[in-house]
Amino acid sequence: MNKTIIIVDDHRLFAQSLQILVNSFDGFEVTNVFKNGEELVNYLTANDQNPDIILLDMRMPVMDGMQTMKWLKENHPEQKVLTLTVDQEDETIIKMLRLGSRGYLLKDIDPEEFEHALNAIDRSGYYSNQTISEALSREERKQKYEELTGRELEFLNHACSELTYKAIAGEMNLSPKTVENYRESLFNKLHVKSRVGLVIFAIKEGICEV
Repeated sequence: MNKTIIIVDDHRLFAQSLQILVNSFDGFEVTNVFKNGEELVNYLTANDQNPDIILLDMRMPVMDGMQTMKWLKENHPEQKVLTLTVDQEDETIIKMLRLGSRGYLLKDIDPEEFEHALNAIDRSGYYSNQTISEALSREERKQKYEELTGRELEFLNHACSELTYKAIAGEMNLSPKTVENYRESLFNKLHVKSRVGLVIFAIKEGICEV
């Protein structure tokens, strides 16, 4: 029995092309196509049986992808949703994942990778790709950066230099023991084990220049 798919996208030509593509995949069948989240909500409210997977566009009139995901999280938290969009902003990707989207694909995705994504969500419940991994990694680094104190950032900048820890203590007018405490605190916060790890983080975040 084929897995049922609902497409929610206001671009008619894209939605029709996507329907043809999905129906060409073994084991999948598009049962409905809606042009916004409100039409999907009305359908799910009136019907007892949900589709196996919803392909959800982000930017739509009336009720967009974000609003639709919020409704699905509240009313159908187990529903599998794969987000399709042209938007690659980290904040948008992470918000959708936190709202319950099981995967995130750009609309210019290769058909073979798209089929792989559908199979992954069907079998394991989730699909992860480089876009998601990179966005989560950047978000994690951003959160770590925001947790650092002013003095820790100052120490981190000095750590990128050729100064010894003793010399850094002198530059910061601190005792070597206090500088050692800053180092250990940063090791724990940034999940690194060496000064090299600190420098790599600092370079990635633009804290020090190469």
